[in-house]
Amino acid sequence: MALWRAYQRALNAHPWKVQVLTAGSLMGLGDIISQQLVERRGMRKHQISRTLTMASLGCVFVGCFAPCFLGSFLSLTAALNGLSAQENWAKLQRDYPDALIANYYLWPAVQLANFYLVPLYYRLAVVQCVAVVWNSYLSWKAHQL
Repeated sequence: MALWRAYQRALNAHPWKVQVLTAGSLMGLGDIISQQLVERRGMRKHQISRTLTMASLGCVFVGCFAPCFLGSFLSLTAALNGLSAQENWAKLQRDYPDALIANYYLWPAVQLANFYLVPLYYRLAVVQCVAVVWNSYLSWKAHQL
């Protein structure tokens, strides 16, 4: 509870900075969950650079503008992973429709519940908690060969 109150104070004092750091942290957490729970890599095979890339993209790039974000995110991740332009395009054609559909299954329901059931002050926290699950999915999708 003390941690939650500290988060609330920081959010009031520095809303933009806290939201950027929260998005980046949760994007990194999503990648850790993807590597450890979904892909079962183990700590020895954990790709720290991948987690740092995901966290950085979360801080700098994430903004919940789904169609543009998903296409750009999948392409950027593939390019950072060394895929050629042709491989990147093929991966985008394969993965983008599934990711966009998954986005539209998840986020409208979350946001409807969020806007109708959650007090205004806690809406960002709800979205960021759901984002951990979403970021795990995105990390898995982006790193599939």
